[in-house]
Amino acid sequence: MKRIGERIRRKRDVLNMQLNELALKVGISASALSQIEKAKAFPSIFTLKAIAESLNTTVGELIGENESLSKNPVVRKNEMKFVEITSTGTEVFLLSHHDVNKQMDTYFVRFTKKSSLNNYFESHSGQVFCYVVAGSVNFELDDKEYVLSAGDTIYFNNKTPYLIHNVADSHCEMLWVINNHAG
Repeated sequence: MKRIGERIRRKRDVLNMQLNELALKVGISASALSQIEKAKAFPSIFTLKAIAESLNTTVGELIGENESLSKNPVVRKNEMKFVEITSTGTEVFLLSHHDVNKQMDTYFVRFTKKSSLNNYFESHSGQVFCYVVAGSVNFELDDKEYVLSAGDTIYFNNKTPYLIHNVADSHCEMLWVINNHAG
């Protein structure tokens, strides 16, 4: 609860709002607000909501729901989360920690010899950015075919049908980024 008080005080300071000014807006005494900021008292959910509204923020921000990514932003190579090997042999790994507030999902996709991927991420809405790290693949997108090699990128709406084939005798590795907003 100490952190909630710190977040309230920081937000208030950013807005150049005096303690008594915020207390008046919220409908509590300046003394009560001071006690909340010092973690000597705990606000009810109704008071916390009123504080958040008065500070032009959300209760979630005040309780720190967006801090998990900022506290743990790094995923080491050995921490990549294995997701699945598809029926054709394509391997999919998640490259970021779970966070309900993420605005994008990042994947590492390894196409083994002759493997493919067909609308694999179709449950995601939004736009996709892919970067070929190694190898090459045939990328069919909306009835057009592209050959992508190491260093090439492609950007498209995830609801556009796609099929990716690794026709090479070696593997292909791709960075796959999907934003989590409808595109």
